[in-house]
Amino acid sequence: MAEDVCRSCGGPLPWRVGRKGRTSVYCSAACRQRAYRERKEPRPATTVGELVGEIGRQVAELVPQPPSVLYSGVTELAASVGKLRRVARAAREAAKETTPPPSATPARLAADEGDFAALFECHRRELQVHCYRLTGSYDDSEDLVQETFLRAWRGRDGFQGRASAAGVRAWLYRIATDACLDFQRRTARRPRTYEPVPGVHHGDGEPPARVPWLQPYPDEDEPGTAAESRETMAVELALVAAIQHLPPRQRAVLVLRDVLGFTAAETAGVLELTVASVNSALQRARPTLRDRLPRRRAEWSGEPSAARRREILKRYMAAAERLDVDEVAALLGEDVTLTMPPNPGWFAGRDAVVEFLARGFDPASPTFPGHWRHLPARANGQLAAGGYVRRPGTNVYRAQVLDVLRFEGDRIAEITSFEPHLFPAFGLPLRL
Repeated sequence: MAEDVCRSCGGPLPWRVGRKGRTSVYCSAACRQRAYRERKEPRPATTVGELVGEIGRQVAELVPQPPSVLYSGVTELAASVGKLRRVARAAREAAKETTPPPSATPARLAADEGDFAALFECHRRELQVHCYRLTGSYDDSEDLVQETFLRAWRGRDGFQGRASAAGVRAWLYRIATDACLDFQRRTARRPRTYEPVPGVHHGDGEPPARVPWLQPYPDEDEPGTAAESRETMAVELALVAAIQHLPPRQRAVLVLRDVLGFTAAETAGVLELTVASVNSALQRARPTLRDRLPRRRAEWSGEPSAARRREILKRYMAAAERLDVDEVAALLGEDVTLTMPPNPGWFAGRDAVVEFLARGFDPASPTFPGHWRHLPARANGQLAAGGYVRRPGTNVYRAQVLDVLRFEGDRIAEITSFEPHLFPAFGLPLRL
């Protein structure tokens, strides 16, 4: 007899009148996709005991080997230890929130807090990416994912009975989305348009939209499955900036439906709306988003090739280190824009960008900051460069700016320059 519930979320399967052939075991394409992802991935450790055991196995396997193999093993071990540290920190925070019943033993409470934190850790990154898409800020996403954990811990009675992985995931997404919506109501932030700065030649192009709180998000070291790649692509900096123009609830609907693949019914459950309201919000959000996106997004269609983009990045970094403004100019598109959130500076058009860079590349200029070095990085699915400056009279290069690049064809179409306090999140040192 065919199953009458979805193998992924445990929900009822749609009734299929008059249909022949094999009956679907999933209620939606989203559930099918999640099941595929879970089959392709190894099951993560979901308790403190499993995580400690995993670290023990990695330590036992760590023996002197060729450098590249040893480095890979040490990196994997460091990631697991970092995960255990985050679990322990979260469990400590949960303990502060707990009023133990008289019959509870310290050991039992510690196990509950630790195992709950370990289960949450399995979803931490995707929940933080979700908070990042909704807020556009890496710093805020870190705070909000911690707020999500504390809310989940306080409401853990609602966790009981959610045996399926999909049920746990949907429950956590609901809490994270609520935390983000509450945050947006408190801050009431709205994008603006860049305004002219007295005495600065901004170029002849139109002032771009200004999202002062926009920050970059570090990519994972390893690419994931096809479904994860689609979700990773949805942190593209231009897309995240465009999402910030939507009202908070439309923003949440669009991310849940078009990025995460939730059904209209699932989205309605997360946001406590009707299905009709979800569909209406999505219909209003999509045109607004399209109007805010760059008309040409070559890198999303796979052109130019990844190797070609890396070569352009290498030339960009080398030219800056040589203070070669002509070489940088040759890599820029005619309509290139340069912005520096949260700072008010902006430049539109190659001539204006080159004029600004020329002052910083000229040792005789009073605004010359010093000599440059760069390290490659990745942010928001894009290539980036961490820039370091050695000021005159010093011998230390200090973190100065993180440039995230967007390409059109084989030219740089947009440079978004961010402040350096996030370098450690990208694995970049603050000094060279």
